[in-house]
Amino acid sequence: MRIEKVAILDEVVARVNDSDYCFIINHGGVTVAEMAKLRASLRACDSRLLVVKNTFLAKAAQKKGWSEEVNAMLSGNTAIVTGHGEPTAVAKAIMEFVKTSGGKASVKGADYDNKIVDAAMVDALSKIPGKNELRAMLLMLFKEPATRLARVLSEKAKKEPAAEAPAAEAPAAEAPAAE
Repeated sequence: MRIEKVAILDEVVARVNDSDYCFIINHGGVTVAEMAKLRASLRACDSRLLVVKNTFLAKAAQKKGWSEEVNAMLSGNTAIVTGHGEPTAVAKAIMEFVKTSGGKASVKGADYDNKIVDAAMVDALSKIPGKNELRAMLLMLFKEPATRLARVLSEKAKKEPAAEAPAAEAPAAEAPAAE
């Protein structure tokens, strides 16, 4: 193998091994401008796209220990998306790219949580709320009971008339002095 090919293979293997996830997509027929748009959206998610030869990805998959299922995904024009962090945002960006490509691009599968998943699972992953959205939902759930209690107490206070303060007692008359 030529030195250039060895360097490219080493880069593919290193990126696949060092990332938290690896999405495999078909990019056949997609324009350079569309790919640039995808790269920009992935950069915002701390991810990168790399167009790879199927033979290089097959060798990287073998070194990573992926199952034989991945070999069925290695046909046609292939690109991988690797990175760190939250994969749901990356899956959303990829699925948006697939939808706007007009049927030219498609998802082949992914290595997610050390498991090879199909395109349907990537689509399902893209529909899951992100980490920040889940945190906001959880905070709202924690806040709701206290809000309801405050609302009930406030309504009760409005309905009950304020109790009148007891009249001030008149000062006791001084007893006459004994003679």
